Amino acid sequence: MAIDQATVKKIASLARIAISDAEAAAMEGELNNILGWVEQLGEVDVSGVEPMTAVIPNTLRLRDDIVDADPLTGGNRRDDVLANAPEPQHGFFGVPKVIE
Repeated sequence: MAIDQATVKKIASLARIAISDAEAAAMEGELNNILGWVEQLGEVDVSGVEPMTAVIPNTLRLRDDIVDADPLTGGNRRDDVLANAPEPQHGFFGVPKVIE
């Protein structure tokens, strides 16, 4: 795929960037070079290479999810929490309608 000067100006317009004819001509060559590199990457044989998210193995360091681990902040405290709600509705906080 080759990029011409009209396409460069269209991209600049979409990005809301003011660009002169000389700048568009310079960008035309640069964008075509970038697309050439991307095409070269498409030619690389990656069969047998597994997808990865990082170059080193990462594991999440999370605590065990224990319900009611702390009696003050644990679960199953709905009534205590809703005791301070101005208008609880069906076991949830009642909020005014925002969208009509």
